[in-house]
Amino acid sequence: MMIEARPRRQKRSLAPMLAAACWIILVTPRLTAQTGVAAPATGDASAPPAFEVVSIKPNKGDSMMSRIMMTPDGVSVSNVPLHGLIREALAVSDDRLVGVPGWMNSDRFDIEAKVAADDVPKLKTLTPQQRWAMFLPILEDRFALKFHHETRDLTQYVLVIAKSGLKMKEAKPGDTYANGMKGPDGAAHPGMMRMGRGEFMGQAVELAVLVRQLSFHFGSTVVDKTGLTGKYDFDLKWAPDEMEGAAPRAPDSGQPGADNPAPPATSGPSIFTALEEQLGLKLESQKQPADVIVVDHIEPPSPN
Repeated sequence: MMIEARPRRQKRSLAPMLAAACWIILVTPRLTAQTGVAAPATGDASAPPAFEVVSIKPNKGDSMMSRIMMTPDGVSVSNVPLHGLIREALAVSDDRLVGVPGWMNSDRFDIEAKVAADDVPKLKTLTPQQRWAMFLPILEDRFALKFHHETRDLTQYVLVIAKSGLKMKEAKPGDTYANGMKGPDGAAHPGMMRMGRGEFMGQAVELAVLVRQLSFHFGSTVVDKTGLTGKYDFDLKWAPDEMEGAAPRAPDSGQPGADNPAPPATSGPSIFTALEEQLGLKLESQKQPADVIVVDHIEPPSPN
């Protein structure tokens, strides 16, 4: 899996308010993406392998380009803030990760992590989230991460099929996407997703990928209750807020929240309306108790 991204403004204050323009190309492996999947217990024969070699270096450059690439024997990270890595390793959205110090958003790192040669075949069998869970021991060892769980009331979003019916096109095996998004090799591939200000575009991606990116966009958990299991092509376009960082209006509500000023008038639909009209999906908000991860301690990485 490869992600190339320009940092964007997040929906919650935990993430830095960076440039709104953002393009991400996501190449998913031929594995089912899962969210919140716990790694098997230590000693389990099916447990993910540990990284044998880990190099962590601060990135002092002024580039606004970040890259995360899942390699055959591990992972390569370039110019990525620690906040994003912790969020992925723990499989949580921004609203479920609290107590984050400011330097986790501002300081960026280059990380190269590899498993032993004997573990490469096993690595290929892991889901994306199991691969990300392998990062947790690195965070605990090299960044002295300590955290605990709490239950707090949070507003979450539930994704369902709209009453008008599903409007996304289901991808078929063998689709070539001659005019679609292209990877680093110059060829168009299934399983790619591009994200930018006011646009999500995917070709042959599982809905779990879109759901996860919606969670990042809102900074709140999005729960998939569509029951859809296929892979889909879509091009979602909406009129972003001027800052694309303020909390969005709740779905089915004509008014912004009390602490969220109304965005300026736009010529296009909100993301909630676009989801329903263009993809046949609907977001419904609900407030309920949720598991939250509180960061108790974290520090700059120990030397290599």
